Amino acid sequence: MHLFKHRRITSCLAAISSMAMLLTSPAALACTRVVYLGDNNQVITARSMDWKQDVGTNLWVFPRGIKHDGQAGKNAIKWTSKYGSVIASGYDISTTDGVNEAGLNANLLWLVESEYPNAKTSNKPTLSLSLWAQYVLDNFASVDEAVKALEKEPFIVLSDAVPGESRLATLHLSISDKSGDSAIIEYIKGKQVIHHSRDYQVMTNSPTYEKQIALDDYWQAIGGTTMLPGTNRAADRFARASFYINAIPKSGTPQDTVASVFSVIRNVSVPFGLNTEEEPNISSTRWRTVFDHSRQLYFFELTQSPNVFWVDLKKINFDAQSGHVQKLTISPDLNKTYSGEVSNQFVNTKPFAFLAVKSSLSPDELNSTMPHCSS
Repeated sequence: MHLFKHRRITSCLAAISSMAMLLTSPAALACTRVVYLGDNNQVITARSMDWKQDVGTNLWVFPRGIKHDGQAGKNAIKWTSKYGSVIASGYDISTTDGVNEAGLNANLLWLVESEYPNAKTSNKPTLSLSLWAQYVLDNFASVDEAVKALEKEPFIVLSDAVPGESRLATLHLSISDKSGDSAIIEYIKGKQVIHHSRDYQVMTNSPTYEKQIALDDYWQAIGGTTMLPGTNRAADRFARASFYINAIPKSGTPQDTVASVFSVIRNVSVPFGLNTEEEPNISSTRWRTVFDHSRQLYFFELTQSPNVFWVDLKKINFDAQSGHVQKLTISPDLNKTYSGEVSNQFVNTKPFAFLAVKSSLSPDELNSTMPHCSS
């Protein structure tokens, strides 16, 4: 009993400390990711992409057998993709979200506390942040396989400036698979930190994940039917997503379940075009994805489009010899509305070039010249 009380007090103190930090920092870039765990091995992962301006996202098909360079200097890691994937790009220079043919899902979300290693003080192979999610999708079939490999630290991740902005890109990575397993990977104070558990269903932004868990413990003690926090801040979205993803029915038709998960990710989205004087850096939700791991359906919802559309991975040719890199252009400026299954609307094209890290600056040097903001 005393141990239980001590843990509860510690959790509450950590939550209060994290809340104080969040309330005194400006809001900024935001996103949310949730994993639904239903009966009969139903697993669905959803995420929102919140950004102040259009992210230049398009959908891409990458077959097996693509040779990659880590785009992070002369010591960049090299690999050939084992699995084909369908991904959502950011500015057509990075993979921000995606799924592979084995049922693994990867999502990159903003985390201002991220601090990446310094290549000048490490002899490990290097990997550009723009390729981090793609590396995981290319090489692993499950979360457990990915975690076991990443724990050995076969590379270090290096970052660079956000396109068109004067600040360092600071992101953390979530992965989930068809078994319902989940992991969160962060770089804190230059060190890789991995949180691996089926229980880690939710990820948002600041603070770091261990503090997010403490905040969630606080709200779970109160109970979601009693009170839930309602702002757009990361910790509040975490609490709402954590409650709702486990409150929706655990059984139902696949269509009903996808609808339920969509309703959760919409609940933690930020109204499009929201602009408040108190929070000038707040980000609107640009798009949402929902991945049904068992049916291999990758749903996409563009905020400025009236329809949800999806890609059936079972209809994609991922073969290394006969498959092709393909693109589905989904820019909101394009006068094109998609609906239903769209795998036959992808067009063969050249792959985009992943953003390379500037070789002239170390991440620490670049980081020291750029202003940060919190989520």
